Amino acid sequence: MTGALTHRDIVCNGIRLHIAEQGEGPLVLLCHGWPELWYSWRHQLPALAAAGYRVAAPGMRGFGRSDAPEDVQAYSLPILVGDMVALVTALGETQAVIVGHDWGAPVARTCAIFRPDIFRAVVALSVPHRPRGPVPPLAMLRRAGLHTFYWLYFQTPGVAEAELERDVVATLRRILYSGSGDAPQGGDLSLVLPQGGGFLDRTIDPPSLPAWLTEPDLAVMVGEYRRTGFRGGLSYYRNIDRNWELLAAWQGAKVLPPSLFIAGTRDVVITGAMGRKALAEMPDHHADLRGTVLLEGAGHWIQQERPAEVNAALLDFLRGLA
Repeated sequence: MTGALTHRDIVCNGIRLHIAEQGEGPLVLLCHGWPELWYSWRHQLPALAAAGYRVAAPGMRGFGRSDAPEDVQAYSLPILVGDMVALVTALGETQAVIVGHDWGAPVARTCAIFRPDIFRAVVALSVPHRPRGPVPPLAMLRRAGLHTFYWLYFQTPGVAEAELERDVVATLRRILYSGSGDAPQGGDLSLVLPQGGGFLDRTIDPPSLPAWLTEPDLAVMVGEYRRTGFRGGLSYYRNIDRNWELLAAWQGAKVLPPSLFIAGTRDVVITGAMGRKALAEMPDHHADLRGTVLLEGAGHWIQQERPAEVNAALLDFLRGLA
C-alpha cells in the first residue's frame, strides 16, 4: 500500500514549506528547479512510493505555496541546504536520499557536501557539478564576452519579472517546450540572449503542447505563477556570486556519498561548452559516482519528459544503496 498523495505545510528553517508526500519507508527528498514546482515530480512520487519509499517533494523556498522571503540573500545555497536539513528533522527522520533537478541539483549536491551524515546519497538531474572557480561566476562570464548570458539578464530585480509575468501562459509554454527534446533541432532553449533582447525572444511558442505536458498540467503551473510571480525563483540566480563567496571553505571538496547523474542528450545545459566540460569532469568531483545516465533525445525537463526511464534509473540506484 503506497497511500494517497497528501499535502501539508511545515515550518523549516524559519519559513513555511509546502510539502507533497507519499509512501512509507526510507526517506527520499525531491528538490525541483526553475521555473517549476513540486508538481514537476508528479510521476516520481507514486512510483517511488510504490517501490517502498517515503517520498517528499517540497515547494522550494520562493516557489508556489511555500514562503518567498523578500530579502534576495535569503536564497543562498547554505540557506537552501538549511531548509532541507530542517525538513528531514521535521519529517521525523535522521537521514534521506536527496534528488535534485535544475536548481535543485546544486542544492542536493551541496546538501551532500555539507551534511553527508544526513544525506546518505544524492541524485542530480540535468545540471552537472560545477566546481568553485578561481573568480566569481558572473565575472567569468563577462571576461569570456558572454554579456548576454541569461544569468546576467536575471540579475537586475524587476527586469526578468516584467518579461516573464507579462503573459504567464505563453512564458511557461515557451520555456517548457523550447527546453524539451520535442523542440526542433536548432530551436532549443538558448542560454545566450540576443543583444538588447529578453529571455523569451529565442523561444518557440508551439502550436500544441508536447505529449508529456497536458493542458491540465500547464494550468497547475500557470495558476501558481500567476499568483506568486517569478521573483522567488529568480532570486536563486541573484545569489550566484554570493554562493561563490560563501562556499570558499569548501573549495575542491568532493561529493562523498554515493551519487548518480541523469540528463537528456538534447539538454542545452550539457550540450553547451560549459556543460560539456562539467559533464566530462564530474568523476573528478565525486568520490562514488555510480553512473551517468544520458537519455537519447530528451531535453531539460527530463523527469516530466521521460518519467518511466527516470523512475527506472532512480529505483536501480536506490536499490543499490547499502
